[in-house]
Amino acid sequence: MREVWRKLEEAFQADPKLKGALTGISIRSSQTGELLYEHLGDIRLHPASNMKIFTCAVGLAVLGEDYRFKTELWTDGEVSNGRLFGNVYLRGMGDPTLLQSDIDFFGECLAEQGICHIEGNIIGDDSWYDDVRLSQDLNWNDEHFYYGSQVSALTVSPNEDYDSGTVKLTITPNTTAGEKPSISLTPKTEYIQLINRAVTIAGSTMEEHEITVIRGHGNNIVTVSGTIPIQSEPIDEWVAVWEPTNYVLELFGNALKRLNISWSGELMVGKTQETATLLHTRLSIPLKELSIPFMKLSNNGHGEIIVKELGRVVNGEGSWDSGLDVLITNLQKYGVDTSSMVIRDGSGISHVTLIPPNEISKFLFRIQNEKWFSHFYRSLPVAGAEKRMVGGTLRERMEGLQVYAKTGTIMGVSTLSGYLIIDEEETLIFSIMLNNLLDEEDGPEIIDRLLEIIVEEKSKTILS
Repeated sequence: MREVWRKLEEAFQADPKLKGALTGISIRSSQTGELLYEHLGDIRLHPASNMKIFTCAVGLAVLGEDYRFKTELWTDGEVSNGRLFGNVYLRGMGDPTLLQSDIDFFGECLAEQGICHIEGNIIGDDSWYDDVRLSQDLNWNDEHFYYGSQVSALTVSPNEDYDSGTVKLTITPNTTAGEKPSISLTPKTEYIQLINRAVTIAGSTMEEHEITVIRGHGNNIVTVSGTIPIQSEPIDEWVAVWEPTNYVLELFGNALKRLNISWSGELMVGKTQETATLLHTRLSIPLKELSIPFMKLSNNGHGEIIVKELGRVVNGEGSWDSGLDVLITNLQKYGVDTSSMVIRDGSGISHVTLIPPNEISKFLFRIQNEKWFSHFYRSLPVAGAEKRMVGGTLRERMEGLQVYAKTGTIMGVSTLSGYLIIDEEETLIFSIMLNNLLDEEDGPEIIDRLLEIIVEEKSKTILS
C-alpha cells in the first residue's frame, strides 16, 4: 500500500504545472472510512463545483428525494360573460424546470374557464424567495453567462437542461460571406434586445467560430459579435436575463395573446392575495430526478435554488443566509467540521468558499448508508460514459476507469471528488483539489493521471 502512495506523491511533486500550486488530496476506504493517504488534507481550499456534493446531499436529506417544486395559477375575481373581473397571479415557488410549454398551459387553464378578457392585472409572484438575485461572491463578469443566472422563485428554462433564467440563442451562418448570421431565440421572446454584430466568414466546418455573447449589466441588451464560418453548423449560446420574474411575465403575456385573451391592467410583480382562488398547480420532476442535470451538468442555478428552498422550507425564509444555515447545520450532523471551512453559496462558483479535502471525503463516506444515497450516487458524473446524462462532465475523461465523481472548475481551480472502484472488493473515496493553478484547464489531465496511477499501482499490488 505504501508503494501506491509513494508513486502518487512522486507524480504530483514532479509535475511542473503544480509548481507554486496547492495540491490537496484525501483518500479513504469506502468500507471503513480509514484515511489511507492525505496531502494538505486539512488545508482549506477552494472546492469549485465540488461544493455541489454538499448541496445535493443535504437537499435530498432535508427536502426528500421525492420533493417537487411548485408553480401555481390563481385568480381573485369572478368570471361573467367571458370577462374575469379581478387579477391573475402566477406564483413561483422556486421551480427551475418550468418551460414555455408549461407557461402556455397556464394560459390554456384560463381559456378553459371561458375567460377572453381580464379586467385587472397579470401578476408575477416571486415572494417565495427574497429578491436578492445573485450570490454574494459571483464575479461581475460571470453574471451574463448561463452559469451565473439570477435566482428568482418565478423563473423559466429554455430546455430540459433546466438552465433557469436564460435564453438560448441559435446562431446560423449566412449563405454569403460578409453578411450577418441569423439568430433565433428559445423561447421566442422580446424580453431581450438583440444587437447582431456577428459576421459570416469564408471557411470550413473544421474552423472554430469566434462568437461572443454579452448582456449589459442592469439591462437585457444582448450583443452578439465575432465570426462564424460559412459552412459551420448552427451554434447554440445561452445568456442569462436581467430579472427572471419579468421574463416569465412577458412569456405568459405572449401566451395569453396567442389564446386571444386580453387584459386591461398591467404585467407586474406582486403578491398573491389571500382571497385568491387556486386554479392550477404545476409540479416539477422530483428532486432525485432534478439531481441528474444538477450534478451531471454542474448546473449552478440548481445549487442556489436548493439552498434558498432549504431556507424557505425549514426556516420560512428563502434566502442564501437562511439556506446556508440549514446546509451547515445538516453537515454537522454527519460529523463535518464546519468550523474549519467557509461556505458562501450552494454551487461553488464563489472564490471565497473554502473546504478541506478531508472533510469532503469524510462526508462522502458517512452518507453511504442513507436511504437517499443511491439517488445521490446516480447523480454523479461517470467517467467515460458517452451518454450526456450519465457521463456528464466526465464523459470524455478516464475511459476505462470506474470513477463516479463531481468535477469542479473556476479560475485557477480544478477539483474532483467521489468514488474510485478498484475492483469488486475495493472502492476508494477521494477528494483531489488543485488550487492556485496558472491555468485551470491543466487540472483535469493532472487529476486523471493521479487516479490512473492509483489504479495501476493497486493492480500491481493485487497481482503480486
